[in-house]
Amino acid sequence: MGNARNIAFWLVLFLLIFALFTMFNGDGTSMQSREMSYSEFVQNVESDAVNSVTLDGEQVTFRGADGQEYYTIKPEDAQVTQLLIDNGVSIRAEKQEESSFQGFILSLIPFLLLIGVWIYFMNRMQGGGRGGAMGFGKSRAKMLTEKHGRVTFDDVAGIDEAKEELEEIVEFLRNPQKFSRLGGKIPKGALLVGPPGTGKTLLARAIAGEAGVPFFTISGSDFVEMFVGVGASRVRDMFEQAKKNAPCIVFIDEIDAVGRNRGAGYGGGNDEREQTLNQLLVEMDGFESNEGVIIVAATNRKDVLDPALLRPGRFDRQVTVPNPDIKGREKILGVHARKTPLGPDVDLRIIARGTPGFSGADLANLVNEAALMAARVGRRFVTMEDFENAKDKVMMGAERRSMVLTPEQKEKTAYHEAGHAIVGLTLPQCDPVYKATIIPRGGALGMVVSLPEIDRLNWHKSECEEKMAMTMAGKAAEIIKYGEPNVSNGPAGDIQQASALARAMIMRWGMSDKVGNIDYAEAHEGYQGNTAGFSVSAHTKELIEEEVKRFIQEAYERARDILTERQEEWERLAQGLLEYETLTGEEIERVIRGEPPQAGDDQGGSPEKEDKPSVTAIPKTKPKPKPSGGLEPEPSA
Repeated sequence: MGNARNIAFWLVLFLLIFALFTMFNGDGTSMQSREMSYSEFVQNVESDAVNSVTLDGEQVTFRGADGQEYYTIKPEDAQVTQLLIDNGVSIRAEKQEESSFQGFILSLIPFLLLIGVWIYFMNRMQGGGRGGAMGFGKSRAKMLTEKHGRVTFDDVAGIDEAKEELEEIVEFLRNPQKFSRLGGKIPKGALLVGPPGTGKTLLARAIAGEAGVPFFTISGSDFVEMFVGVGASRVRDMFEQAKKNAPCIVFIDEIDAVGRNRGAGYGGGNDEREQTLNQLLVEMDGFESNEGVIIVAATNRKDVLDPALLRPGRFDRQVTVPNPDIKGREKILGVHARKTPLGPDVDLRIIARGTPGFSGADLANLVNEAALMAARVGRRFVTMEDFENAKDKVMMGAERRSMVLTPEQKEKTAYHEAGHAIVGLTLPQCDPVYKATIIPRGGALGMVVSLPEIDRLNWHKSECEEKMAMTMAGKAAEIIKYGEPNVSNGPAGDIQQASALARAMIMRWGMSDKVGNIDYAEAHEGYQGNTAGFSVSAHTKELIEEEVKRFIQEAYERARDILTERQEEWERLAQGLLEYETLTGEEIERVIRGEPPQAGDDQGGSPEKEDKPSVTAIPKTKPKPKPSGGLEPEPSA
């Protein structure tokens, strides 16, 4: 449809230009006439070489004896009419316009056409905003009507504290006398800060649905243009619109696009962005008050915002929107599952316990994936098994059962993953093992996922050391089983995770006695954004790397000692993984004891899920943690 409109536009434009060209060039035959002097014209008339003549003002047009059309300009005192009558030449006269006003108007048409085409293309370049090409400085803010799909605070769950802060703003708009009688003033702005996917924009839509006042929404990137001064003009226009509709709410999404710290970046900053920010600061809290206009903004990059934007009087409230806890996750799952028919075995609390670190967007995706999996197999409702499979897919990636592995590769993967699981089960502060698999998922040939039973808020040094030992257990297992010369590149991901954890312990958390309680992360080479204001000496860098190596080596040796001590159990688990491919937490413990997995699938598939206390937690890091022991593919794979 869009292409047809474009073709029609260009066709009409071409025909119009062609018509104008033809009109302004007059009669096509006159342009092909050849000029002749007046004396030659007289000679042709007297010699009977001219049969007919057309008089058009001072121009005389006639056809010569050779059949060619000629024209000449008669002198002012020439009696050409009498000459033609005396020689019996047929005369035809063209009517002359008394006024040249029409000609003047016609001469303006090409210029008006060019101006119209220029306005059209400039309007297209600016995205068709208000005012077209002459409206660069007009605000792009859109008024949200919410006639369909209205969102209220009932649709927002899991972030109760943030919701309470914003409910108070809505109550202020509805009943300002309740607060003003005690001297309270309406907040000028609220800044929503939190990781991606936690529901900041959803909260803003809920405010619009609850407040019952005009609600304008705009993105921070809609202010900034390539022309300096356009952004500031749009800010002024936006506040003018808001004042006309006060009381109202203006929501600026991703405000860090325009509110970055001034003077930062190459060349001292960006003039257009800084002018836009300056205008925003003045409009929010300058000489003129904006009573009844509340600015709600959202960002996940509070650290880059200008301090003047964050002070009280501009953004009076900074509302943190964190990832939900277990109660919040259960409520969020309930909201997203409203339109999804659930089976009788589905317990949303168990799913919430198994998804620590998940944001609201992650949980919405989990419910959607479970619904798609149930629909794929033709179920009428979503079962707990669908949620478990969806959780595995979201956390670990889709199964790659079509990937061809040699028996040697499968065996090495099984011993590698069994090593992670044995060490994780042995060390008491490691998170419970949720699942072990040698089915390739994502970019890994196999993995072990260990999950916390509760939301983890902090880390202790002993917990970090045990986690590193579990992480390095894959390489220790390969060396014990196949020898140092036959170790593969499979532990590459494990080494990366262990190195990152060791560096965090040493350079940020002060867990090394030799390095001390100093934050070296910002000043250490390899870290971007040196804001610490100091450099690190070569001796300190060497000491840091020595400590990182020591931490990782001690973790490796600890894992190796555990596998050597529990080698029989490790062998049983590796053989169990080769036979069943995927084992859950309780099934791993049964296999280690030499028992067959209960309710197992003889075909090697995943056993049916049941409510297991040791399987109810999930990865610790947000949103989908890195599984412990993801074995990377070998080059031949």
